[in-house]
Amino acid sequence: MVTMFSQHCADPFTVEAVDVVEVDGSVSQCPELRSRMETVSAKAANSHVGIEESAERIASLLTRMSLSAELQADGDSIRVSVPPTRADVLHACDVYEDVAIAFGFNSIAKKIPETNCIGEQFVLNKLTDKLRLELAMAGFTEVLTFALCSEDDVSVKLRKPLQSAARIANPKTCDFQVARTTLLPGLLKTVSSNKNMAMPLQLFEVADVVLLDSGEDVGARNDRRLAALFYGKTAGFEVIHGILDRVMQVLAIPTQRYRVVATEDSTYFHGRCADVVVDGRKVAILGVLHPDVVTHFDLAAPCSYLELYVQALA
Repeated sequence: MVTMFSQHCADPFTVEAVDVVEVDGSVSQCPELRSRMETVSAKAANSHVGIEESAERIASLLTRMSLSAELQADGDSIRVSVPPTRADVLHACDVYEDVAIAFGFNSIAKKIPETNCIGEQFVLNKLTDKLRLELAMAGFTEVLTFALCSEDDVSVKLRKPLQSAARIANPKTCDFQVARTTLLPGLLKTVSSNKNMAMPLQLFEVADVVLLDSGEDVGARNDRRLAALFYGKTAGFEVIHGILDRVMQVLAIPTQRYRVVATEDSTYFHGRCADVVVDGRKVAILGVLHPDVVTHFDLAAPCSYLELYVQALA
């Protein structure tokens, strides 16, 4: 942007540098208008673009795109100088794109790919789409809430200590500090924003939560969940339990394979919480929410909730 507007300066194409004093006292000059070096492969460029040109020809094409290119001694590597005027060039693939533009898209020969692929929907997405349909037919309304929330939303407001959650390094607002570990806060916020609607409110959401996992290359993983919430003059636990039974019926899991086992969870009312166990694995939790949890979201009526771990059943 600096290079673009520099042509309008009193002395065209000149930029005045400024000293930036960092928090630690160090001083740096801004902007840094220096070229960046990128090394690409002529063979890779041909493969990505779909052409068969010599390394010298590719270097010539890049020069036409304002990228100074020099062929290296190995005959394949091309050292490209990316000037500050080309802020759009971030990776090697951007250099390959410039090769294609300079060569001419219409000049690239069309050919049938060597590998035939038949696309299809992911099994998990296909399953969750069917579950969405079933809950909608049961009279529940689907909502779509934010994947980010505050630390209090998944800890203090749910009467739990702050669990391991993926934190945002530099959050711009206290409302988006961590990635959600449960779908409950989003549903309760939705109810709180629609208190003027006639009761009962029956909401559901099928979406991902983010859980820390040292076994993943990024240190966290997505986990698909199904959440259903009933908010009315009565707790409506029987409605939520009915949703559970219907989901199990749709998933072809007979009643002999799953059990509802009483448990204790600080988010739920004492004696009104249970785990759902299928073949010895916990796949869901349901119950009547604790009054403190309800009031933390500025609500007054009782509320029942079900959260199903879809990927554990997929």
